[in-house]
Amino acid sequence: MVDYPLLPRIASALLSSALNSFPVVVLMGARQTGKSTLAQSDPFSHRRLYLTLDDLQSHERARLAPEDFLQSAPRLTVDEVQREPQLLRTIKRAVDNDRPRQLGRFLLTGSANLLLMQRVSESLAGRAAYVNLWPMTRRERMGLGTAGIWSEFFDVSPQDWLDVAAAGNEAPADWRRELLQGGYPTPALELQDDAARAMWFDAYIRTYLERDLQSLAAIGSLIDFRRLMRAACQRVGGLANQTEISRDTLIPRATVQRYLNLLETSFQLVLLPAFAMNRTKRLIKSPKLYWSDPALAFWLSGEQTPRGAHLENLVLSDLLAWKGAQSPAPEVFYWRTATGKEVDFVLEIGDRLLAVEVRATASPRHQDGQGLRLFGEEYGKACVGGLLLHGGTDAFWLSEGILCAPWWKVF
Repeated sequence: MVDYPLLPRIASALLSSALNSFPVVVLMGARQTGKSTLAQSDPFSHRRLYLTLDDLQSHERARLAPEDFLQSAPRLTVDEVQREPQLLRTIKRAVDNDRPRQLGRFLLTGSANLLLMQRVSESLAGRAAYVNLWPMTRRERMGLGTAGIWSEFFDVSPQDWLDVAAAGNEAPADWRRELLQGGYPTPALELQDDAARAMWFDAYIRTYLERDLQSLAAIGSLIDFRRLMRAACQRVGGLANQTEISRDTLIPRATVQRYLNLLETSFQLVLLPAFAMNRTKRLIKSPKLYWSDPALAFWLSGEQTPRGAHLENLVLSDLLAWKGAQSPAPEVFYWRTATGKEVDFVLEIGDRLLAVEVRATASPRHQDGQGLRLFGEEYGKACVGGLLLHGGTDAFWLSEGILCAPWWKVF
């Protein structure tokens, strides 16, 4: 049991809506993001039996007698369902045999993306809704149960953006401190010093390598896998160039690709796709590499001093939580030209685009908005404007259509 207050999560509204609309809801996210806590909290636990496949007895029942296991209660929560992928076939049959369908009958949680797992052939298409729970946002840890104010930049006229960014009475914050705190509830809320968090991260990675990962796929060398993780963390904010990673880690390229896929499947790695108006081109450009929890990535990298890419990762973590709490979900990309000009993040809602650049400096300069200006020129009226987040304290117009705002005012 946790000994800190149960804080509202941004995914709760979407989870509640999904349970009222589908017979099966799958709550997915990295281990220790709070899935079990959310699933057992009100109103999701009301008149619902909770069983976890981390429990050996429950796992054995699910494996040997899946039909009986699913009949344990009219409404059932099954935690860590990825431990018994074949159970999904039985769930499909149970749902198909229901006449009429019972909405919210099964709430499943998983520490792996069931849609990406090779051993999972059953997607429950048409029967299940999928909800992602990302590490806690800064505003969730403050008790607000939200992510950043990204939607407001689409909802209000750009001429009102300065008022939006200046609103509120938040105290200035240090993004480096925020980075070390991270978004996993235990180190973020319970542990107050960096040494204790480092011990927690070490235990987390050991558990991930020695237990969770082995349930997804056989790994020939855990030493190689850990070396790959460190190399990936040291490349946060860069292109996911598998050839370079293979060269630097002395791990075969095919193995690098497989390991990166496993990290993405288990919600550790985030591969951010490139933006292009031609949707086919989005599929062939190299993605950028980030981590779901920036604090864990920074610890794994072995670096001593946070850099601008880590602030980018903080911003992306909030964007992922914002994206995952909406239906239909907005899209998040990065943008880069053939000449190397780029924008860190492009948010897409319908046919409208918001360009976001991140700078760790406390005093952004005119040239810091060059990528935003180029993006605005390229996409014209489709781009609602540009937002430059920085490490300072002031919000102001950098140039026409480009607003500078402190990162802590936005998320």
